[in-house]
Amino acid sequence: MSFTVAITGRPNVGKSTFFNRLLEERKAIVDDVSGVTRDRQYGVAEWAGKSFNLIDTGGFVARSEDVFEKEIAKQVHIAIDESNVILFMVDASTGITNLDEAMADMLRRSDKPVLLVVNKVDNHNRLMEASEFYSLGFDQIFFLSSISGSGTGELLDAINALIPDEPAADENVVALPKFAIIGQPNVGKSSLLNALIGSERTIVSDIAGTTRDTIHTHYNLFNKEFILIDTAGIRRKTKVHEDLEFYAVIRAIKAMDEADVCLLLLDAGKGITAQDLSIFSLAVKKGKGIVVLVNKWDLVEKETNTSRDYEKDLKKRLAPFSDVPILFISVTEKQRIFKSIEAALEVYDNRHRKVATSKLNEVMLKAIEHYHAPVVRGHSVKIKYVTQLPTHTPSFVFFCNYPDDIKAPYRNYLENQLREHFNFTGVPVRLFFRKK
Repeated sequence: MSFTVAITGRPNVGKSTFFNRLLEERKAIVDDVSGVTRDRQYGVAEWAGKSFNLIDTGGFVARSEDVFEKEIAKQVHIAIDESNVILFMVDASTGITNLDEAMADMLRRSDKPVLLVVNKVDNHNRLMEASEFYSLGFDQIFFLSSISGSGTGELLDAINALIPDEPAADENVVALPKFAIIGQPNVGKSSLLNALIGSERTIVSDIAGTTRDTIHTHYNLFNKEFILIDTAGIRRKTKVHEDLEFYAVIRAIKAMDEADVCLLLLDAGKGITAQDLSIFSLAVKKGKGIVVLVNKWDLVEKETNTSRDYEKDLKKRLAPFSDVPILFISVTEKQRIFKSIEAALEVYDNRHRKVATSKLNEVMLKAIEHYHAPVVRGHSVKIKYVTQLPTHTPSFVFFCNYPDDIKAPYRNYLENQLREHFNFTGVPVRLFFRKK
């Protein structure tokens, strides 16, 4: 399910603080100075068993009031077009401003659900003063404090109520694997698609950002059948100047939701960048299978161990999740491009692998016996039983007497044992611990 929530509002109302709270991490820069968030932040938030894409549409530093209003209007229009729900955030400490009224006027015309979020309501007096925001004319209004977190639960419940339930899968319908080609602009995504299908299916250009939308292609050749999704390039956010690229980024994130396996394309000459790692970690958080393709390998000067050293450095950068296939390809020379599809199909199979409970316990209890969990606060942790959950992403539950005492190093050991004995290469693995 691809459900997108956009946080809009004028600068310095607390959008980034709220964004960080929902993601449970300090991803966006926060400061009391207005206009600190000049780029757009993306992440995945979870609440009560449901997840959704979250976009923080940061304000701009204004040179003049006219430019300021025009730039904010652009972001609001984009949020209206591409999001499922819009959070319109205002500031209780300053009251209603002209910019708030202008944005409210635009949002009232939208057919998308708009939730008015009055932030910085951190005491009773503020709550009384915030009643003036009812005059903006929105049906659903929420009073909260991003810093303390008070009131956020009610808002998240309202968002959850708007997220449709996943439709039940029809067992008689054979779903085709879906592979999304993701990566930064100008690394060869569209060229890879054309090389695979043998035709000019998409426009190919050296200009970064030529592909504005996701393109679905049905591949049915050489006894292999799947859907290829070519996404618009995700550019480093500080370089996203065009409004159309904001559309492209949102659609690329949605393509991840739709895909089973993501083919992350890198430029061999540039190596893996911070933005590539951000794309990678987003795909991991969404539980997607991943194959890393290092393109333009034909342009790299090679020595005896060039590919080995390159792969070793890549896996070091991708840690802790480094159990991913890495292929060195050249789209223009058509080197190993079909091998990349074979790798994607293998990862697809790994993602759908179900391990019998008897086999799982036979292997994992032996590994646990070989290396017991460390004693914590005098408690000897004993894991009695393990089973796999019926989820899209391989997930396992370990039943034990003190689940809260399982720390990260031992969790990593158990995951490594799962990967060593059962093939989950290219797939994130989720581990849960429950009290027996």
